[in-house]
Amino acid sequence: MLKIVSIMMFAVLSACSKPPMAPVSKAVHRPLISETFMTDRNEADNVDAPAIWHGPHGEHWLVATAKKTDGLIISDAATGKFIKRIGGTGAEPGKLRRPNNALVLDDMLFVVERDNHRVQVFSLPEFKSIFVFGEQELKKPYGISLYKSSPDSIVCYITDNYELTKDSIPPPSMLGQRIRQYHITMRSRKLSATPVRAFGDTSGSGVLYTVESIYVDPVYNRILIADEYERQNNIKIYTLDGTFTGQVIGYGLFKTQPEGIALWTCGDSAGYWITTDQSHTENVFHIFDRQFLQPVASFCAVNIRNTDGVALTTRSFGPFSAGAFYAAHDDGNIGALSLKSIRDSTRIQFECP
Repeated sequence: MLKIVSIMMFAVLSACSKPPMAPVSKAVHRPLISETFMTDRNEADNVDAPAIWHGPHGEHWLVATAKKTDGLIISDAATGKFIKRIGGTGAEPGKLRRPNNALVLDDMLFVVERDNHRVQVFSLPEFKSIFVFGEQELKKPYGISLYKSSPDSIVCYITDNYELTKDSIPPPSMLGQRIRQYHITMRSRKLSATPVRAFGDTSGSGVLYTVESIYVDPVYNRILIADEYERQNNIKIYTLDGTFTGQVIGYGLFKTQPEGIALWTCGDSAGYWITTDQSHTENVFHIFDRQFLQPVASFCAVNIRNTDGVALTTRSFGPFSAGAFYAAHDDGNIGALSLKSIRDSTRIQFECP
């Protein structure tokens, strides 16, 4: 959760046009779904974001970022049982400072460190630090999304919620670098990263005021970027080259900050987005159609509240015959829901080829 106290834009907002939006569903059906498990709770960790890794030898690991204790908590993704903890405070390889987000690609774990102003890459299953990038450009990074453009190339996007003073938003004219894009090459397990561009509109409905969660969908040439500023509370759609499409989703649907975003894929191009409407009292997950970006359903979990990051896997393992959805619970642990229970409870249509 990002807390913003003031905003340095004066009369600019009054001049902004109302963002174009997808129609908001009026359906009230919000099933309450029981968690399959909750991991051990420790509020001192300030747990933020989960990531999932399925190993070649039957490993199913759930990795959670611990912002206050500068670590990563590894648990069994099928049971929630604690396995180990890595990290510790520092700037040297293997150490972390406020790890906010994490993402798995193949046998690599990408960790965004807000207070080290970088992304650190760990090999799996060893959790060996193998690469660091972004220190020269990133100011206050939070979220990350990436995809492979070829077998040895990765396209990476990082949200950068830089400020002029603590807890303040710069004026729109200074928000043109809210997203950083990098091109990462892999050769013989050696990585290199090249900055490609920084982007973000500086006027109009595409301005990115307060950013954290981001998710890229190359199939539809889209980047979903959550804007948590209280006068926005929506998700803005950009293209892969950093151009605002003019489309905003969830405008009027999100009652609080839009947080974690996950893509529930079905074949090459079908599926659903699961998004988070973060709240201590009514924490809601809204589902949008992947292709048309229309809201189709919403649900709540029995125990999970105040969710920051989320993760999703469609792999069948353990108690999850159709995969699992993981969500942070109120800064202290992670809860797991089966995708089958979400599908059945929300009655969404899901027939994968």
